[in-house]
Amino acid sequence: MIQGFLGRKIGMTQIFREDGRVVPVTVIEAGPCIVTQIKTKETDGYEAVQLGFGEVKKLNQPRAGHLKASQQKRYLREVKADDVSEFEVGQSLGVDLFEEGEKLDVIGRSKGRGFAGAMKRWGFGGGPRTHGQSDRARAPGSIGGGTTPGKVFKGMKMAGHMGNRRITAKGVEIVKIDPDRNLLMLKGGIPGSINSLVQIRRTNKRVSST
Repeated sequence: MIQGFLGRKIGMTQIFREDGRVVPVTVIEAGPCIVTQIKTKETDGYEAVQLGFGEVKKLNQPRAGHLKASQQKRYLREVKADDVSEFEVGQSLGVDLFEEGEKLDVIGRSKGRGFAGAMKRWGFGGGPRTHGQSDRARAPGSIGGGTTPGKVFKGMKMAGHMGNRRITAKGVEIVKIDPDRNLLMLKGGIPGSINSLVQIRRTNKRVSST
């Protein structure tokens, strides 16, 4: 059994369960993924399956040579597998590998917000709006004393680049699977913008259903 998969975030919608409850879901176009390389302990020192996903018009010469035996794909990621001998280069994998009700971890990159101040980035409250403090309304406040400690500690919450970082949503439930269109409908929201790449992996995390 393969432990990971690749997909593309399409957007959000809602579906109704059999008991009439409405559930917000994120729709992911999961696959089809192509096996582009199989790594074994004899050749690489570990076992893994490399998957390719996404259409691409042109590749550079090294990438095209690497994918000569399979198909040209835009994204390549290695995932774990229980037994790599079950797979072969060029094999196509679909969403039929998953089951409704299964829990997954979904990895994506959050939306980039550019340079942001301390209030937007960290939720600071800002300074007083009265008593002549006209230039301190959105200031971060003190970042360290002059004599003690005499420096700014690493990790201090300050203004800087916000977003565009790897985020993992754990224990996300598969509400519905559409194998004809290679769609996975996952409960709730997941990180990433529309059409962004997401990596799916199986999880052992136990999450209570609501």
